[in-house]
Amino acid sequence: MKIVFVIIVLLHGLIHMFGFLKAFNFSDFKELTLPISKPIGIIWLVTTILFLIYGVIFFTNARHAWLLGIIAVIISQVIIFHFWKDAKFGTLPNVIILLVSIISLGSFLVKSEFTSKVQTDFSNNNTFSTDILRENDIAHLPLAVQEYLRYTKSVGQKKIKNFKAEFTGVLRSSTEDKGMNVQSVQYNFYQNPSRYFYVSAIKMGLPAIALHLYQNETATFQVKLLNWINMVNAKGEKMNQGETVTLLNDMCIIAPATLIDHRIEWETINDTVVKAYFTNGDIRVSAELYFNEKHELINFISNDRYETDGVNYNNYPWSTPVENYKMINGYLLPSKGKVIFHKPDGDFTYGELEYKSVKYNLTEIEKGEN
Repeated sequence: MKIVFVIIVLLHGLIHMFGFLKAFNFSDFKELTLPISKPIGIIWLVTTILFLIYGVIFFTNARHAWLLGIIAVIISQVIIFHFWKDAKFGTLPNVIILLVSIISLGSFLVKSEFTSKVQTDFSNNNTFSTDILRENDIAHLPLAVQEYLRYTKSVGQKKIKNFKAEFTGVLRSSTEDKGMNVQSVQYNFYQNPSRYFYVSAIKMGLPAIALHLYQNETATFQVKLLNWINMVNAKGEKMNQGETVTLLNDMCIIAPATLIDHRIEWETINDTVVKAYFTNGDIRVSAELYFNEKHELINFISNDRYETDGVNYNNYPWSTPVENYKMINGYLLPSKGKVIFHKPDGDFTYGELEYKSVKYNLTEIEKGEN
């Protein structure tokens, strides 16, 4: 679909060249019956160039492509109105390009909110120590957690103050939903715990974006169809609690070295199961961590998270079974996982995710996102 759209843009742009060629007598297009002055011919040429550039930078996912698309459409439509008899059919591709540009603008605005939050944390929430994690740092942890940190190669490496993770996968809104393919970018910080999670997807054949923001014990969750239409707008105490669980989950699965955090209290249940109690300000959540004989974390189960559509908040046990441990940026981590709500009428696996990349202890937001 993207390639088809780019072809439409390029062809539409090249058609504007006809007005330039006729204005300068390079060719006589009988379809253009109205006279075209040389200054107006130059405008036709500029419009061609704008559309060609827009097509290229749209294809390369440039963040500001939408702006050039809107400018090109405005100029083009002014020309079309002036030469309506000959050029009226150019209105249809202009409408298509304008709609796509507006959708892209919606994505730009949401992504800008995401990057603004991340940049603020890099400036004000990123001074945690990153000295080497040693055996004495993990001595207070339950034995199963100690062995997990050794297994993941966390001991002997730097402590973690932040990370950036990228995922691909499938998310579902119901058990009948086949799912939509998603890509995500996430930043977490641990001095003052925060989590920023941006997801792009295609839903019902239409672009959609989702944004999780968690900062200062406050969480919001938005889903926008066509990058503008609110499908979910969740917030409040239950959302705050639920995202605190998600933050703890990230610590366990993506950044095991952070499990030395003083805000976590531990209870040993048996040799392979421990319970973690995480306190962030006034919010306290818990989860059970399950390990296998290889010291791999294989599941995380919490009763403190909510399934929500922004209106209803339903408390079901939430689990994230993980598997397929691989070396990822120096750590042995699970590369695949599922997210499941265990409902009275059966389990609902609403997501299946896979790591694309993980980076730790960054000093600034990565290029392409600022």
